[in-house]
Amino acid sequence: MSVWRRLNLEGRAGLVLLLALVLMALLAPWIVPGDPLAIVGEPLARPFASQAHWLGTDRLGRDVLSELLYGTRTTLLVAFFSAAAALVIGSLVGTLAGFLGGIADAVLMRITEAFQTVPGFLLALATISVTGPSVPTLILAISLGTWTQAARVTRAEVLSLRERDFVAAARTLGMRPLEIAFREILPNAFGPAASLAAISVAAAILIEAALSFLGFGDPNRVTWGSMIAEGRTVLRAAPYLSIVPGLALVVTVLSVHLIGRGLSRSERFLQP
Repeated sequence: MSVWRRLNLEGRAGLVLLLALVLMALLAPWIVPGDPLAIVGEPLARPFASQAHWLGTDRLGRDVLSELLYGTRTTLLVAFFSAAAALVIGSLVGTLAGFLGGIADAVLMRITEAFQTVPGFLLALATISVTGPSVPTLILAISLGTWTQAARVTRAEVLSLRERDFVAAARTLGMRPLEIAFREILPNAFGPAASLAAISVAAAILIEAALSFLGFGDPNRVTWGSMIAEGRTVLRAAPYLSIVPGLALVVTVLSVHLIGRGLSRSERFLQP
């Protein structure tokens, strides 16, 4: 069954919104060619006052529409890759902990609990402070704070699967323990962990925006958080500088939330 058919109405609405955002990000160089950080007009031009700058300009004279579209690229890039990295790390840790058991399980779960005691945003902030701001370090920093949920969910699934008949049959065929864990058990335990992807993506979007707002984003890229931070200095004179990227953040998180709700409800209906 395709993802579209599995989704209910709100899930489909979220998917359409997210696909529109992805399309905007991909087509940004053609919609608004040129450097989004380049000064192209008079400072603080109002939205829709000029055909050359539909959403106006910021206090330095940079095009807001260009910044918004290129900010979409940065936000989605960081969100998707950090969520994928968190899912991979969590699945590997959870599989090893659940399948090996004993001391390995205890050690890996204590490490997981240690990461859970630190809020994800503070962990990301500390990581960026040490490594320096860039897109790869943003992805690493955010994934370090969000992999623990996937690890615990995967471990629980592996614990319920490792005594099944297909695992015993794999042992009888002479498969090695790690081969059984990652070739036979992990694919069957991956579904519940993958359902956390929507939560991870939404969390990554908000953490990335907060880090950029505080000045810990990549200085060579436009981000929605940096746009909001830039606009707060002229909030009374040009509120649109913060409202436009703020609305983009709301729409993006809302679309991911709707997709997650749609998938979770469809899973409930499909259960026997």
